[in-house]
Amino acid sequence: MTAIAPDPLRADARGVRTLAFKAMATDCVVRFRLVDDAAARKFALEALDWVQRFESRYSRFREDSIVSRINRSGGAGWVEVDEETDRLLDLAADAHRRSEGIVDASMLPLLKVWNWKEAHRSLPDRKIVSDALSLCGWDKVERRPGAIRLPVAGMGLDFGGFGKEHAVDVVSAMAARHGIRDALVDFGRDIFAMGGNGDHPFWHVGVEDGLNPGNCWGGLAVSGRAVCSSGDVHRHFTHRGVRYGHILDPRTGWPVTSGMRAVTVVAPTCFEAGIYSTTVFVLGAREGIQLSSCARDVEVCAQTAHGIEGSRGFGRWLVRPA
Repeated sequence: MTAIAPDPLRADARGVRTLAFKAMATDCVVRFRLVDDAAARKFALEALDWVQRFESRYSRFREDSIVSRINRSGGAGWVEVDEETDRLLDLAADAHRRSEGIVDASMLPLLKVWNWKEAHRSLPDRKIVSDALSLCGWDKVERRPGAIRLPVAGMGLDFGGFGKEHAVDVVSAMAARHGIRDALVDFGRDIFAMGGNGDHPFWHVGVEDGLNPGNCWGGLAVSGRAVCSSGDVHRHFTHRGVRYGHILDPRTGWPVTSGMRAVTVVAPTCFEAGIYSTTVFVLGAREGIQLSSCARDVEVCAQTAHGIEGSRGFGRWLVRPA
């Protein structure tokens, strides 16, 4: 993980400093206002160190990570884990519960079948999908304090459904401990906004148009809230006239093909925003918005091939372009 700006902490005219780096397979940017140069550098180094350590411990793409060690143990005995990993597994269980099974950290067998690092020219065999699906399901994962067991060979974990969002929350809390009141933590468009941007007591976040990639149909003015979006705009393929995106439905093992294009969620934490944006995308606008309405202070906007609909409170944050 390396910083990609030559002088990432130089303050602009509004006093905003920018720390930009690559991590977790995405572009990460932290914008924050802090007058003291030494204090700004101290926060930046702590944030970079934490993210680097988090990725090295929990990326399934690293052979020496804790997640890879757990995955290699599938079908064998218990794997001892530390307190931090136990807490992350608790988050995985919480995500599964809140989403009623849609956000499932045990879906690695399906993710391998639908490998989005490769170009898709055909659909996988249905039996292969079915076999992978039989290895998934958080209810199959066995846990006890300080240990986890994947009872069937071939099972595996992937924290991609909430790990990046958790990292945003951690870095945001870290900024607050460093006395930073104004910050925008943006890890691959999973965002938490604190305070304001130096011109306004809030930050502007664009809402991408799922039907017109690269353009926004509106924007949000947010402070003290997280914003996450889910969609298949940038990762999908068409086979025999049917569009297949990268977001999988854990009930079927197949990509969502319901006509959903994008979901944007505003929530108190990035963890919550990410869970509900994925859940609404999979369930569809009506059922997804109904489920998310049970969560406190979670507001949703869903875009389908036919239009846009959202929860009653989403408009509170919405600012349409002039």
